[in-house]
Amino acid sequence: MEEEMVNVVSEEGFNMKVEADDKDQVLTEMEVDEGGVPQNNVSEVAEGGSDVFAGDGLRYVVEQDTSSLNCQDLVGKKGPGGNERKLSRSDRIGLSRLFQDAVGSQSWDLAQSLIVLADQYVLNDLLCIALDSIWFLSTQAELYAVTELIREIIANGAQDFTRAALRTSFLASCVSACQSRTMSLADTVKIMAQRLHERLQECNGDEVLKADAGAKVQKFTEWALKCIGFRSRCHGNKGIANHDAALTVELQLLAFKLFLDLAGDKLTAKDFTEAFDAACFPLTLFSSSFDPGWSSGSSATVIHGFLGMLVEGGADNVNQCFLEASRFGSTELVRMLLQIAQRNSLDVDVDLALGFASHYGKIGTMECLVEEGNAMAFLGPLMRAAERGCLPVVQWFVKRGCQDMELCLALTAAASSSKVDIVAYLLPQVPQHVLAALSIEILKAAGERSPGSLEGVDFLLRSNFLADPTATYAVADSIARSAEESVSPKLRSFLRDHWSEAAYLDGLRRGEEHFVNMARVVKRGESSLCLRDLPAPLRVAIAYMPLYRESVKHGGCLLSQHLRGQLVEAVKRLGGGVLDGPSQGRALLEVLEHHLLPFLKC
Repeated sequence: MEEEMVNVVSEEGFNMKVEADDKDQVLTEMEVDEGGVPQNNVSEVAEGGSDVFAGDGLRYVVEQDTSSLNCQDLVGKKGPGGNERKLSRSDRIGLSRLFQDAVGSQSWDLAQSLIVLADQYVLNDLLCIALDSIWFLSTQAELYAVTELIREIIANGAQDFTRAALRTSFLASCVSACQSRTMSLADTVKIMAQRLHERLQECNGDEVLKADAGAKVQKFTEWALKCIGFRSRCHGNKGIANHDAALTVELQLLAFKLFLDLAGDKLTAKDFTEAFDAACFPLTLFSSSFDPGWSSGSSATVIHGFLGMLVEGGADNVNQCFLEASRFGSTELVRMLLQIAQRNSLDVDVDLALGFASHYGKIGTMECLVEEGNAMAFLGPLMRAAERGCLPVVQWFVKRGCQDMELCLALTAAASSSKVDIVAYLLPQVPQHVLAALSIEILKAAGERSPGSLEGVDFLLRSNFLADPTATYAVADSIARSAEESVSPKLRSFLRDHWSEAAYLDGLRRGEEHFVNMARVVKRGESSLCLRDLPAPLRVAIAYMPLYRESVKHGGCLLSQHLRGQLVEAVKRLGGGVLDGPSQGRALLEVLEHHLLPFLKC
């Protein structure tokens, strides 16, 4: 079979191209059980805690030849009451396809004549097909014809309003999403599958259930895109792009409103809630293909009005869908749901949404939540981003403006998880008087919360975080000598061994011992290679190159007390004088470099 690229158009012109097979009819028997439409809380599906994808979900109809199907044959199978007898499966499929073709080609009289031939099962199918067609109508005449079909189908006994509402909600969003930009069917499905895979990977649950959920969502999306392509072929793209966009939106929403009026109380608040979920789901998956500002453009007007009608009908999950869209970085959907919530005086948790968006690094969504949703709770998201080492998110919060205490807490969180790049970025942002006042608490908290390594604490000290070597050494020594139970034993031991006054004295002692040992080797060594016979510069290199390299590797503005003690003793033995000031670390290394220079060039 040859494939063609069908250009799908609407009042603006669908820019999305859908691959279609000339001989492949759009699937008409898409069976959706209650709860069988994809919904936003995929995590529940993966964990087996929801029946979101319960039942058969979809059934792809086997290709059958319906050209020989005779309406008189169907009439002969009807009981005297019209709908008493059931049609066979093949007859149902054939009748549904005839109706699909008639609606698509706008053969309204033929479509009307097929309604009376349908049994209860097929009537529900026809209701879905007729309702789906409202998202493609663009004239008053089409509105009248489609609504008359819906009215006649319901009058003849169609009852599955829930299935029709859920299915058309999913399709309506796909139609709206497809108006955003040019993309082939293969690319669209690929992006959708990738985003769904990422989403499911975040869930804790059975891998089989997750795979099943992903497969069913992909089938729903493929069905919707094929439906769009089918309708485009039926219309032949004749003049649709020239229709008034505002009028088209008005007609489509009017048609859906009529359906709701006909359904009456047969659609419950639960149905409206699930329909709202089904409508938001594809918008979440397609969001990466949206042009910026899509939610305020004419292509999104119809879905905006559609979601508003679902809320008026009783949908109570706006906040849930809002949080999910924020978590997934669906900025345009977040913007739309914010507007719907404001228009209907609904509460949405913008601060929690900001936490979700920042956790997954969705900067664009964060911008929207702060600028349009007035989210203000920066502390929690900032601390979690610092703890995870997400520098772009941390930088974003800092540039937006954070209080001194928020920056200090974020610095502590980064140090506790050893995210030294975050520590290096935040340290200059915190005022020195704040650091000085909270220095002990910062080190204690970082040490207490640290899951293992104290690299973050060490980095703070090496960075001379108090901008005063004497003060920095004093704080570390104070904690090392503290007997408070609030001080982590691991932190106390680390500071005592490396950063305390005792560590400095131990460094001096080790430096002296090292010199004595070297002197003994030079004078008494019995090796055939006598050190005393080597040139003096080489003997210095053998003695102190390891200490120099360790000190350089240590890095930072400040040396640990233990290293500083050894360097002070080494410099003294080399005739460099006593450089034991807390701020003379650089001078100590310069003396060693002077003596080791010939070997540092190698």
